[in-house]
Amino acid sequence: MPEIAVLAGDYIGPEIMTAALKIFEAAQKVTQTTYTIKAYPFGGAAIDQTGSPLPEATLQGAKAADAVLLAAIGGPKWDQATERPEAGLLKLRKALNLFANIRPTKIPANLADASPLKREIAENTDFVIARELTSGIYFGQRYLKSEEAADTMFYSKTEIKRLLVTAFEMAQNRKKHVTVVDKANVLASSKLWRQVAQVVAMDYPEVTLDFEYVDAASMKIITQPTQFDVIATSNLFGDILSDEAASITGSIGTIASESKGVSGPNLYEPIHGSAPDIAGQGIANPISMINSVTMMLINTFQDTKTAGVIQQALDQTIAQGILTPDFGGTATTAVMTAAIINSIEKAAPSYV
Repeated sequence: MPEIAVLAGDYIGPEIMTAALKIFEAAQKVTQTTYTIKAYPFGGAAIDQTGSPLPEATLQGAKAADAVLLAAIGGPKWDQATERPEAGLLKLRKALNLFANIRPTKIPANLADASPLKREIAENTDFVIARELTSGIYFGQRYLKSEEAADTMFYSKTEIKRLLVTAFEMAQNRKKHVTVVDKANVLASSKLWRQVAQVVAMDYPEVTLDFEYVDAASMKIITQPTQFDVIATSNLFGDILSDEAASITGSIGTIASESKGVSGPNLYEPIHGSAPDIAGQGIANPISMINSVTMMLINTFQDTKTAGVIQQALDQTIAQGILTPDFGGTATTAVMTAAIINSIEKAAPSYV
């Protein structure tokens, strides 16, 4: 029986995780599938319970699972903690050897008007950013002195290649187009990215490869987003561009992500934070957490049927205008969750 390690985390984390798991449970009844859910403390909640953001039991539970489902961690409550909640996430990524973060940006027609972009620009946007997660400037050598500071961006061919292979594999099953985003006119590490990309591309003759400087790519994400399919880029550039891409959907409350490892379980989570300002008000948008579940079902378990049941019900609910305040709606988290479950239950006979 497939096992999922659930890390609800902090502030709105438990709220959106509860909503997504209720919907997941309703969908399993329709498709007659069974998944084992094992919950573990993580982040600030784990600090409160054990003194550590990543207790050993949580780490071992994550390693033993087939997939890890994370909601959100961190917040002001733990600003003065000896070890912040975010340290637990960095340790978990390292322990699971998660080297690629996959963030899709998709704007369905029924949500195009929510985008800050004009409908004719936003509509039909559907691309994925593959961000290298374990190297680059965030992990390079650094120093800070009174009059100067430095950070180094280091990459090896191995680190670049495994991220690019992931990007090309995704493109094979999408629109067969990979764009490597870099700053090769300035950075030596970017020149290496281009060299490796050209070699990797030889193994994927059906996939078109092109290159964009990061400044040009950032402009095109908001002026020509439909031109992209799979963007492959470094840790720093991926961090920035994926947040920009999320903003064009109208709400980061919709975007899920996957962190892929060399082996072992992948981690699925919303891209947003723990939103302390709305925690406990019952208005958190559960869509990103729901999308994290469907991404997990498809990518780890190849369970397209259960994912399809959830996606169809979510689409119907959105079409009915049942949305949380961040999307201009008035629904609470509970109301939206109930509406999605109701759609699942009404559609159940068609899946028998």
